[in-house]
Amino acid sequence: MKRILRYVTWAIGILLIGLYVVLPFVMAIAVIMPNNNQPGLAPSENFATVTLTTEDGVQLGAWYAMPQNGMVIILVHGAGDGRNSMSQYATLLQENGFGVLALNLRGYGDSEGRINRLGWQGTRDIGAAVSFLMAQDDIQAIGALGTSLGGEVLLGAAETYPQIRAIVADGATFRSGNEYVALDKNHSIIRNYSVYLHTYFVQLLTGTSQPAPLIDSIAAAAEAQFLFIAAGNVGQEIDFNTAFMDVVDTQGDLWIAESVDHVGAFARYPEEYGRRVMDFFLEALDGLGESAQE
Repeated sequence: MKRILRYVTWAIGILLIGLYVVLPFVMAIAVIMPNNNQPGLAPSENFATVTLTTEDGVQLGAWYAMPQNGMVIILVHGAGDGRNSMSQYATLLQENGFGVLALNLRGYGDSEGRINRLGWQGTRDIGAAVSFLMAQDDIQAIGALGTSLGGEVLLGAAETYPQIRAIVADGATFRSGNEYVALDKNHSIIRNYSVYLHTYFVQLLTGTSQPAPLIDSIAAAAEAQFLFIAAGNVGQEIDFNTAFMDVVDTQGDLWIAESVDHVGAFARYPEEYGRRVMDFFLEALDGLGESAQE
C-alpha cells in the first residue's frame, strides 16, 4: 500500500509539474518559433511591395495601395501567419476606395527582426506604418484593422499613435498576464498562475518586457473610435471585448458574431462584415482631412 501511495504521489507530482511548469514553458518556446512563410503575390496589381523601417531599425515588408477616397487602412495579421492572410480584407477595402497598408510584423516572412507571436514589439511596428503613411501626399485619414494578435497590437498602439483614428479589432483578447487579469474572474491565482508563468518564460526567452495593458491604451486613446468583433462561440472573446467596451463608452461598438469561431465572422457573414466595417470607417474617418497630418 505504501508503495502504491508513493507511485500515486509521484504521478500526481509529475502531472502537476507538466501542466503548470512544462506546458507554459513549451508554449513560450512556441511564441518565438520562426515564421519563414513568404507573402507571395499581392492581392492585385494595385498593390506595390514597400519596405517600412521601425524606430529601432528593423525593416518590415508590406503591401501598399493608394486610396481613392483619401482614407487608408493599416492591416495587421494574426499570430499564425503574415500579411498574406489579410488578402481578402485588403481586396474588400481597396474595392471600396480605401487605401491599404498591409504589413508583416517583425520576424514574419520578409520582415526582419525577432518574432514574438504575442506581439510585444508591435507598437514599434505600427509606428513604422504610421510614419510611412504620414510621408505620403494622398493620405487624409488613417484607420486600422487587425485580426486576433493584429487586433491586440493595434489596441496596444492606440495611445501611442493617435493618428490612427479608427480601429477594428477582430478577435482580440490578451497578450500577457497583466492583460489577462483585466477580467475580475481571472484575479484568482488558480486561473492566472499558468498565464503569468508563461509570460515570465517569454520575457526570459526574448529579453523583452511585457507591454502596458490593452485596457490602459484603449482608455487613453481619446481621439480614436473602435469597432470590436467577438466570436459568438468563444466566451473569452465576448468577455474581453465587453471589458474593452466598458472603457471606451461612446467611442466604441461591439459586434458579437453569432455561431462563429475565432476570427470567423468574415468567412461566415461576408456581406454583413463588409457593411459593418465600411460603415464604421466611413463614419469615423470621413471629413477628418488635415487632421491625419497633425
